[in-house]
Amino acid sequence: MARSTEEWIGRTDDAKVPPRVRLRVFEKYGRKCYLTGREIRPGDKWELEHVVSLILGGQHRESNMAPALAAPHKVKTAVEMKVKSKIAKVKKKHFGLGKPKGRGFSQRFGQRMDGTVYDKRTGEIIREGRR
Repeated sequence: MARSTEEWIGRTDDAKVPPRVRLRVFEKYGRKCYLTGREIRPGDKWELEHVVSLILGGQHRESNMAPALAAPHKVKTAVEMKVKSKIAKVKKKHFGLGKPKGRGFSQRFGQRMDGTVYDKRTGEIIREGRR
């Protein structure tokens, strides 16, 4: 009868994963890259990857980890960062927390080369320029 082991859970999101846990995850996936399905051979650079990434709500625990070759893992992480960035941008915009876009004078008024100031909405001249 095999001894059961408790699942490893990181105390923080950047807690280092112990070698024994890396090995358990590696063997659980049959020594194959989770992203490509390719066998990870001796000498290949591989990393533990979060199946549901931390930035998208995943947990730093053994059951949420899988082995991945370094190059495909880098691509997946870049895609996830782009998605997270878009989500954050939309959320900020929804709550009115985005960067203000040209408030005040520059939003409502324009200025011509001769110095004439005009209302962009109506076209009405506010101040005549030099002649």
